[in-house]
Amino acid sequence: MKNNDKTSEDNVSMVMEFVLLGFYDLPNLQGLLFALFSIIYMIILIGNSLIIVLTRLDAELQKPMYFFLANFSALEICFVSVTMPRMLKNLWTQDRTISKLECATQMCFFHMLGATECFFLATMAYDRYVAICRPLHYPVVMNHKTCVRLAVAAWISGMPVQIGQTCQVFLLPYCGSNQINHFVCDIPPLIKLACGDTSLNEMCVYLAAVFFAFVPFLLILVSYVKIISTILKMPSATGRFKAFSTCSSHLIVVLLFFGSITINYLRPKSNHSALSDKMFSLFYTIVTPLFNPMIYSLRNKDVIAALRKVFLKKV
Repeated sequence: MKNNDKTSEDNVSMVMEFVLLGFYDLPNLQGLLFALFSIIYMIILIGNSLIIVLTRLDAELQKPMYFFLANFSALEICFVSVTMPRMLKNLWTQDRTISKLECATQMCFFHMLGATECFFLATMAYDRYVAICRPLHYPVVMNHKTCVRLAVAAWISGMPVQIGQTCQVFLLPYCGSNQINHFVCDIPPLIKLACGDTSLNEMCVYLAAVFFAFVPFLLILVSYVKIISTILKMPSATGRFKAFSTCSSHLIVVLLFFGSITINYLRPKSNHSALSDKMFSLFYTIVTPLFNPMIYSLRNKDVIAALRKVFLKKV
């Protein structure tokens, strides 16, 4: 009996690395996927970096709205850089192994930055609420000190919970397969590999998703109900259009990000499949950072004007 226990313990401790399967089931498309994701990664880096540079250089963009946009663009660069380089390495070398420490680090930053993104989107919604619903108080309420505090709070809000959740997941015994059917070390596919009872971990995933996704989304929803109500009361059609245009870009990003993340983490366990998990994860880890600079630049006259100034100076 003791020997059996010892063998079982040895098996548990044997899993020291994992295999990120990624898109292994598309063997003939590995080169094409590498080229496609490389181009997407470069577009994300260049597009979001351009927004950061513009908000620093142009005097017209020295406003709270663009301060948060610059922070959000920096966040998008960090968020996509947690997953994309590893994905590209796996596609290029076909060596999909990842150590336990690397996997834990990737998971921790992936969820911390995801939580930060949720709170930044809520903060940006609050900024638009004050600007439209309380315009006379806007300069006082959204002063530079307040903006910095809100930004810092958004950046650090997810750290304690996500560090704790990562430790909780990696304290589970892994005694079977070490193959993660995903392109990132995420909690749900790792829990599937664990031995023993994982009900507590699954409950923590739902609670974290509710706190970091549902609560910020609820705040955004309340803000936009009040914003839309205020816009509809404006006497001028031009004023209504201008007010709504300043919110529409943010609203599109909110729907893209929260739609995919809610479906991925809050849908019933029976509806989960490896393919659907990958598709929804691609949506909020790659599509949102890719579209972010396009949505904000193409739908914002101030950003377009700043972009023209920079290019005219270069010419």
